[in-house]
Amino acid sequence: MTNVATFQKLLLLLPFLFNYIHGSTIQIENNCPYTVWAAASPGGGRRLDRGQTWTLNWPSGTRPTRVWGRTNCSFNVMGRGQCQTGDCKGVLNCTGWGKPPKTLAEYAELSNMDFYDISLVDGFNIPIEFQPVTTSGGTCQAISCKGDNINSQCPAPLKVPGGCNSPCNVFKTEEYCCTRTPTCAPSNYSRFFKEKCPQAYSFPQDDAAANAACPAGTNFKVVFCPLGSSVSSLGNVHM
Repeated sequence: MTNVATFQKLLLLLPFLFNYIHGSTIQIENNCPYTVWAAASPGGGRRLDRGQTWTLNWPSGTRPTRVWGRTNCSFNVMGRGQCQTGDCKGVLNCTGWGKPPKTLAEYAELSNMDFYDISLVDGFNIPIEFQPVTTSGGTCQAISCKGDNINSQCPAPLKVPGGCNSPCNVFKTEEYCCTRTPTCAPSNYSRFFKEKCPQAYSFPQDDAAANAACPAGTNFKVVFCPLGSSVSSLGNVHM
């Protein structure tokens, strides 16, 4: 009787085990010469000094997910504080979408495919690379935004300490936010981002040039300050 009951419990768990096995593992690595406070939604947050990594396991069917780096952060022992860029409601363990500016790595599984992209729709703070590490077939490729001179060359209306803001966040108009318009065109600001990072979303409807896909269950790596991006210390405040 006990064996039958145990077997029945295992049958109930099988869908969850299957989802876990066929989900994706995301390794987040900090290659920057300064501390980055990684954030993931869902996933939480983690302080990463140079060379440190943080691994997340996302089960099959994971809803749209974002990963980004926060800079110039200071948190107390309770995990409360603030960040200069990418702040997540003043907590280390992020549960929201984060505050611009921030360079985003985005992921979602749909129809047995893993879709991923890098987005500058929320602006830019640090260079990012998003790369598949185990895959077979699909249009899998490493994508990156290594435009580390974006911050120094940021247009004056978008420039903020530690980053380059999004025009939607600054001007809050339909021209830049594209929340109600069926189609919207690139702006001078989005062209600036696209010139620096041609593989990244530069405005909300920049789909044609920015999407990449792999078979479901592909494992990925997100790297802050990947090789080829020359960055300098931001003078991060340590916890």
